[in-house]
Amino acid sequence: MHTNIDTLFANLWQNYISITPSAEKVHELLSSNSGDEIINDHVAFRTFNIEKVNLDKLAAHFLALGYEEKGSYNFEAKKLAAKHFEHADTSKPKVFISELLVEEFSDEVQTIIHKMVDSIADDAAQHRDFLYSGTHWEVTSDEYETLLAASEYAAWMSAWGFRANHFTVSVNHMEHFQVLADVNQKLKDAGFVLNTSGGEIKGGEEVHLAQSSTMADKVEVQFKDVKKVIPSCFYEFAQRFNTPSGELYQGFVAASADKIFESTNAKG
Repeated sequence: MHTNIDTLFANLWQNYISITPSAEKVHELLSSNSGDEIINDHVAFRTFNIEKVNLDKLAAHFLALGYEEKGSYNFEAKKLAAKHFEHADTSKPKVFISELLVEEFSDEVQTIIHKMVDSIADDAAQHRDFLYSGTHWEVTSDEYETLLAASEYAAWMSAWGFRANHFTVSVNHMEHFQVLADVNQKLKDAGFVLNTSGGEIKGGEEVHLAQSSTMADKVEVQFKDVKKVIPSCFYEFAQRFNTPSGELYQGFVAASADKIFESTNAKG
């Protein structure tokens, strides 16, 4: 496992922008004109609730670096469970890890997922580069489509495997943007497409967290049989507000996160 948080996130970022070129462009757009340093609010990961690679196996990498579990969430419609983790050093990104509840899907879907996980080495999740190791399996385009019909999340995992699903710009740490809507406008003016599921801005001051995101890039992937152009990763933007006690809210809002997941939907 990594012993340095900054090295881990640097490696995750490089792996992420390799299939999400728009994220690097957004980063440049928001920092070049203003000189703002881009601070990450959180980084999100996806996995399956299968012992070998479950949420806890991914979380172990962060717990070893001083992170602590702070919240848990359920997404019934998408059949997901999630937790978020925070570091005592608040300049370090929060971590959001979700896992697919595999047993809640059809036998056909479960068979494909278990076949994928069976091809992962037993100790793979302990390797220092596991969080950006990608896929450990091959799936056919038909298997991808079968998963896609049941769960966009499962299909994304089959194509991309273990890596950051998204990084998140902290609007609170920006000097030249005070509100999320202004960031969104800057992005739209530059031609970026935003996720409008549940509204362009999910949440708001009333739930102490406002979020928006780009739609995922489309990237060509080599499946076992053919190449396909499919969604990769996206970039999120978050503005946090004070709670009634005067503390800046550090958690997540399930209703908003539910819609953020749809930034990787394979539409059109």
